[in-house]
Amino acid sequence: MECAACDVNAYISSKGLDPAKMPAHVAIIMDGNGRWATSKGKNRLLGHTQGYHTLKQIVYESNRLGLTCLTVYAFSTENWRRSGDEVGGLMTLMLEAMRAEIEELIQTGIRVRVSGRLAELPEDLREELQAASHRTKHLPGLIFNLAINYGGRAEVVDAVRTICKAVENGELRAEDVNENLIHDHLYSPDLPDPDLLIRTAGELRLSNFLLWETAYSEIYVTPVCWPDFDPSNLVRAIADFQRRTRKFGTVVEEAIS
Repeated sequence: MECAACDVNAYISSKGLDPAKMPAHVAIIMDGNGRWATSKGKNRLLGHTQGYHTLKQIVYESNRLGLTCLTVYAFSTENWRRSGDEVGGLMTLMLEAMRAEIEELIQTGIRVRVSGRLAELPEDLREELQAASHRTKHLPGLIFNLAINYGGRAEVVDAVRTICKAVENGELRAEDVNENLIHDHLYSPDLPDPDLLIRTAGELRLSNFLLWETAYSEIYVTPVCWPDFDPSNLVRAIADFQRRTRKFGTVVEEAIS
């Protein structure tokens, strides 16, 4: 284990990063697939397909960098409003991608997790995702958390509904409700909050992504569209993160030279 840690630290250092200042959890809003395709005169689904190949690179680079968790915004609760062709194409792409990648993910030791309202997904996709999560749950590497049919507001609503049912059943009192209790009823309460939130394609908004969990995340926005986002862009975002002073609402005394 020590040798493995040394190898990871050596790899981190080779990228010009400080192993002692790495984020544990990186979250990404993978934006710009459609714009990337449109700019090239191509169908939007081609952009999503290229985005899938980009995601594969970033997953394995995150694992090499020793991150604990990578959460990506794969499909939002609002994305159902897109055209039937695009939604259907995305569902098929996610299904085929998981089937194609699962064995390599297992061999690499990467754990697959899924966050969102899975019951509303097509049955074959839901079953494939649940099977991948089950098959990889004991692996030691990166936690690859796919936010699919996910919305930050929906997540809080689902947590509150569960808590309300517990109050109705006499299992909890209203005065028991606090931040910790709500956190414990989110989709993935065992994961650390994201240290770094990356958004591609230049938009300056959260788009209903991890609204509770990103309360103190550092935000990095790049104009690069997701299909063009490569491991060097990930390293650049982490380098920017390492230059920041995280305050979490307190005052941090900075040295005066």
